[in-house]
Amino acid sequence: MKKILIPFVLLTFCFSGCSEDDDSTPQTIIVDSSMPSGTFTPNRMGTFVEQNGTGSAGMAELGTDDQGTQFLRFSDSFTSNFATGTITVYLSESDALMFDPGNGNPTLQIVGPVTSGGEKFFRINPSAGNELDHVILWCGSAAIPFGYAELN
Repeated sequence: MKKILIPFVLLTFCFSGCSEDDDSTPQTIIVDSSMPSGTFTPNRMGTFVEQNGTGSAGMAELGTDDQGTQFLRFSDSFTSNFATGTITVYLSESDALMFDPGNGNPTLQIVGPVTSGGEKFFRINPSAGNELDHVILWCGSAAIPFGYAELN
């Protein structure tokens, strides 16, 4: 019985979702599911660069709606490997995510989780400044990037 249980436990661990970041400080993610009011106008955009064989692709756009509210939009062609669960989206100053503000990303803003491909809108609150010019897709439980897009 133990010989059967051990592989089952290992497989369960290996295929557990990427639902939480493996950071030492707890994070509260409040996702605003509101959609843009009126027309969404992109100010900066970029194409996702796939990392670690995850198949991430599509476009990211940062812009505002008719009310001046800032949103991050993923294109309808956005895709990634979601077999492992949730991917956490960040805005960053660079294409590499490091949780150490002294040595890594001094300015890092969590956007929220994404669990499927296709078009997505994320309300950005507080609004992101110009220094946040990269969107990073991060799997916290595996501690690997799934991709990034540089916003130009």
